[in-house]
Amino acid sequence: MFKGSIPAVITPFEDNNVDYNSLAKVLNYLIDNGSNGLVPCGTTGESPTLSHEEHKKIIEETIRIADKRIPVIAGTGSNNTLEALEFTKHAEDSGADGALIVTPYYNKPTQSGLYEHYKIISEKTNIPIIIYNIPGRSIVDMSIETMIELSKLKNIIGVKDATNDLFRPLLTRKKMNKDFCYLSGEDGTALAYLAQGGHGCISVTANVAPSLCAEMHLAWQDGNINKAQEINLKLSSLHNALFIESSPGPVKYAAYLLGLCKEDTRLPLIEIKEETKKEVKKTLTELQLL
Repeated sequence: MFKGSIPAVITPFEDNNVDYNSLAKVLNYLIDNGSNGLVPCGTTGESPTLSHEEHKKIIEETIRIADKRIPVIAGTGSNNTLEALEFTKHAEDSGADGALIVTPYYNKPTQSGLYEHYKIISEKTNIPIIIYNIPGRSIVDMSIETMIELSKLKNIIGVKDATNDLFRPLLTRKKMNKDFCYLSGEDGTALAYLAQGGHGCISVTANVAPSLCAEMHLAWQDGNINKAQEINLKLSSLHNALFIESSPGPVKYAAYLLGLCKEDTRLPLIEIKEETKKEVKKTLTELQLL
């Protein structure tokens, strides 16, 4: 079961190429500061702009650098089912501990289409699969009923829930007949999600505040609710600052300020505005991260 603070890892670029030296620096920073897992090649890793070769190499490098110190959940989703299957098989063969597969974006499949998409990937792999439900980016929203049916498949073991609907985990848990891994995909409501039965968060903020994010989850697991709430309140301004503009622009700038990598993103994302930079820097300073 995956749990705790799991950064959705940024992909460093230099001159529009993947900067693998900086990727290693980022990954070791996250591991050394208490993160409970890593998710490379998700949306925060700008997966839509990566070539197949880059995508696979980033997964391989993440697994190599993590060296089993913490789990690696590879982002392997696509709106092309065969492509998602290819990425998932590659992640399994490379030694990933799990695969995060987003609901197919742009195509707008029906619930039956969603079921068949995940079913074929499940049937042809053995790696633990986490459904990534993010209707704000993919337009389609997986229903609770579809998720219940998918949970009956052998290796579909959890969900990254980025709906920001805090009633949903309760409704899902009420109907679920198996142990299921519930991970939040929203930093701002991650603690509230834990209170509704969640196990952790796949986090943007944890890229630049890994220690604080990990401490919050650990405090919750230890039953120290007051400490978890205190850290959550402290992090709230950073959660907000990192989403003033399209992610991962602000979090990559924050990582740049921390000396981890350049702030470069790939088109169609562009450099964030000066006022956003000032707010990100101000927030990092207030948290004594700078």
